[in-house]
Amino acid sequence: MHFLYLAFIDPFVQMVQAPDLLAQTLWEGLVGGMLYALIALGFVLIFKASGVFNFAQGIMVVFAALTLVGLHDAGMPAIIALALTVVVMFALAWTIERAVLRPLVNQPDIILFMATFGITYFLIGFGEFVFGGDPKVMPTKDFFLPDGRITYHTLGGMVEMQKLDIAAAIIATIMVVGLGIFFSKTRIGRALRAVADSHSAALSVGISLEQIWVIVWFAAGLVALVTGVFWGARSDVSFALEVIAFKALPVLILGGFTSIPGAIVGGLIIGIGEKLFEFYWGPLFGGGTDAWFAYMLALVFLLFRPQGLFGERIIERI
Repeated sequence: MHFLYLAFIDPFVQMVQAPDLLAQTLWEGLVGGMLYALIALGFVLIFKASGVFNFAQGIMVVFAALTLVGLHDAGMPAIIALALTVVVMFALAWTIERAVLRPLVNQPDIILFMATFGITYFLIGFGEFVFGGDPKVMPTKDFFLPDGRITYHTLGGMVEMQKLDIAAAIIATIMVVGLGIFFSKTRIGRALRAVADSHSAALSVGISLEQIWVIVWFAAGLVALVTGVFWGARSDVSFALEVIAFKALPVLILGGFTSIPGAIVGGLIIGIGEKLFEFYWGPLFGGGTDAWFAYMLALVFLLFRPQGLFGERIIERI
C-alpha cells in the first residue's frame, strides 16, 4: 500500500507543493524534446524520400559537429568554419547519392537500409581517422552561442533557464517549422512524396531521383549540423552523441515515420515525459529511467497504435 502511494499519489502531491520544480522539469523536458524532434526530422526526411530508415543519421550528427570543431581548432574563424562545414555536408550528400543511392534505384528497401549501415561505419572510421577519437569541446562563445542563465521568480520559488537552452529551443522550432513548410508546400516537397511512393513511377513522370536525394540528404545534413552544435554545447563533441541521436527512434514510433508534425509532437512527448518520469518516479526504480523510458513508451505504442499518432494505418487486401 505504501508503494502504491509513492507511485501514484506522492508525485502529484510534490507537483502541487513545489510548482517551481515542476516548471523547471517541464522546461528542461521541452528543450530536450525540441532537440529530439530536430533529430527525428532528419530521419523523417530520408524516410519520406526513400522509404528507408536512415541508420546513418546519428553518425551524421557526430560527423557534422566534429567537422565544425575540427576546422575551428585548425585556426579557421567561426564563420568560415561554419560555412565550410555546410559545404562538407553538401559534398557528403552528393557523394552518398552518387556512390550509394544511384546504383540502388528500385532495389528492395532492405538493401537501402543495409547501405545506411555501410555509410555509418564508413563515417565512424573516417571521422576517427581525421579528427581522432577523443572528446572535443564546442567553443560556444566563438560560435556566438549564449552563455549564462536567466532566473524567473514564481509564486512557488524560481525557475532557472540556460540561455543556450533558450537559443536551442528557438532555433530548433524555426528549423522544424521552416523545413516542414518547405517540404509540404513546394514543388520539391511534392516530388519527394512521389519518390517515396515509387521510384519507377517518379522517374516515369520526369522527377529526378538524383536531385531529390541530394536535396533531402543535404537537408538532413543541415539538421544534423544544428543538432550536433547544440548537443555538443550541452556536453562534449564525441562519438557518444550517436547514442543520443537514436532517441529519435521512439520519437518516430510515436509520431509516425512519415510525419513532420509527428516528429515535433513525438519529440515533445518523449522529452517532457522522460524528464517528469525521471524526477518524480525515477527514485522508485533506482534512477536512470531516462535511459529506457522512451523505449518502453514506444513499445506501448507498437502494441496498440503501431502507425503512430500521425501515421497512416496500412490496410492490405488479401
